[in-house]
Amino acid sequence: MKEMKQVRLLAILLVVVVATLQVEKASSHGDHPLSRIAIHRATFALDEPAYIQASPSVLGLRGQNTEWVKLEFGTENPNIDDWIGVFSPANFSASTCPEENPRVFPPFLCSAPIKFQYAIYSTPDYKDTGKGFLKLQLINQRSDFSFALFSGGLLNPKVVAVSNHVAFANPDAPVYPRIAQGKEWNEMTVTWTSGYGINDAEPFVEWGPRGETTRSPAVTLTFDRRSLCGAPARTVGWRDPGFIHTSFLKELWPNRQYTYKLGHRLFNGTYIWSQTHHFRASPYPGQNSLQRVVIFGDMGKDEADGSNEYNNFQPGSLNTTKQLIRDLKNIDIVFHIGDICYANGYLSQWDQFTAQIEPIASTVPYMIASGNHERDWPGTGSFYENMDSGGECGVLAENMFYVPTENRAKFWYKTDYGMFRFCIADTEHDWREGTEQYKFIEHCLASVDRQKQPWLIFLAHRVLGYSSDASYAVEGSFAEPMGRESLQKLWQKYKVDIGIYGHVHNYERTCPVYQNICTNEEKRHYKGSLNGTIHVAAGGAGASLSPFTSLQTKWSVFKDLDHGFVKLTAFDHSNLLFEYKKSRDGQVYDSFRISRDYRDILACTVDSCPSTTLAS
Repeated sequence: MKEMKQVRLLAILLVVVVATLQVEKASSHGDHPLSRIAIHRATFALDEPAYIQASPSVLGLRGQNTEWVKLEFGTENPNIDDWIGVFSPANFSASTCPEENPRVFPPFLCSAPIKFQYAIYSTPDYKDTGKGFLKLQLINQRSDFSFALFSGGLLNPKVVAVSNHVAFANPDAPVYPRIAQGKEWNEMTVTWTSGYGINDAEPFVEWGPRGETTRSPAVTLTFDRRSLCGAPARTVGWRDPGFIHTSFLKELWPNRQYTYKLGHRLFNGTYIWSQTHHFRASPYPGQNSLQRVVIFGDMGKDEADGSNEYNNFQPGSLNTTKQLIRDLKNIDIVFHIGDICYANGYLSQWDQFTAQIEPIASTVPYMIASGNHERDWPGTGSFYENMDSGGECGVLAENMFYVPTENRAKFWYKTDYGMFRFCIADTEHDWREGTEQYKFIEHCLASVDRQKQPWLIFLAHRVLGYSSDASYAVEGSFAEPMGRESLQKLWQKYKVDIGIYGHVHNYERTCPVYQNICTNEEKRHYKGSLNGTIHVAAGGAGASLSPFTSLQTKWSVFKDLDHGFVKLTAFDHSNLLFEYKKSRDGQVYDSFRISRDYRDILACTVDSCPSTTLAS
């Protein structure tokens, strides 16, 4: 079925590809699908015979936050590039444009659709009959929806018909919980989104082990256009984010199972509840138990209904998500190391991403790092002066997810999980020697007790270690320029086991390496001291793949140009398993083991030998 749909779409692509090339390119990693729509040229050209009807009109009657809608539409003047746009809020006419909107001439549309699909997608004979149908999946996003039939393709869009309004039974309901580790090992945070502000209701989490419940209040955050840095986030990509709540569940017993549900007490005394969820508390630092960690970057989001796939933007995203859900009983914590959902300034995409990962993020801690598509914007303090965030300049990532930073605008932090210490860097801020972040990284690496937490892992979005990605080979650095100049002496001094990165959309593993030289010739089973750090690129979780250079490097052990993720399994203080799994089937395609004792960590190696004395 999917192949047939791809064939039908081929004709559409051939029609619009020339025009598409005229559209301004995104600064990296492909264009966002919604950026392909020249919404600033859109006009109303309502055609009386044209129609579009959506059903059902009320969604979520049984408490669901995701539901399918069927569209039936028709026009007397069909074209192969006609398309359907989904708008929320439902009223997207000129009368809803804010006064501060910078546009002074038509168009009459003030916001981009939250998703779109071609009219021919499910109806191959639409061009001949002028009639078609389409099924689209909607999520609860705090407002109603309408659907518009457009002619003129993506570059000269004209609204020829607008549907009836569709809405969830309670659009303000608490949705899409995502849990994360707090600043203490025995604390779990729960973050969610709703339409209830502090003047509407009191947010809280009701939680406890089996047979016991308590309530913890939640703090509430939001932001407006003025918090954002540029277009499209401040203009056509803007959508009210609603209210983001975080509750702090404290003094948890290690490894104990807890249930929880989100609640809002309205000021008229009634309660609004979410479904019941569950999680397992984290092990205490140093605890000797089975601990399983999944790590990846650049996953993004994708639509189950096939919409928003004009540029095949994040084709592996759904497969990765499905594999993690399928294996969730064997996963304890997840790290998504940057380029979270590629909203690129189209704010509705953050809701869609949190809905996609809800089965994962509501059950195990979902820890994120900051990437260029979350943070970078000229003149805002980001290390890179590009426009990859689409004007978000970090605001969405800093609010939508909780991370245990001292200052969320500085997205570096440490977190402990049993026998693991994770040091998470923020590559969108300066990490070089002498900076605030460099001092944090050294303290994070230096302060861990390796007898209790032997597995020391460094995480970052951009590749600060080693990569054979073609873009880095052109630079001649085989990593982020200036990436390892300052940091490799810290990795070596404090004997970091593995550095894992995103940004490049492929998978690669190096030998244990220091200053471009392999320090251990083994490839599968490392015994004793590594004498260097193994570096891994794991940015292939969803976004369009990045090619490797044809140059062969001595430090590269394994490469794969496919979508996938990595998994670390600590069996005890002496045995660690690393696995690379493909998203298409969840099977292992690369792996290695580390077996060692505490004395092997203490062993002296190049540039990591403490001072000694001859005195007795």
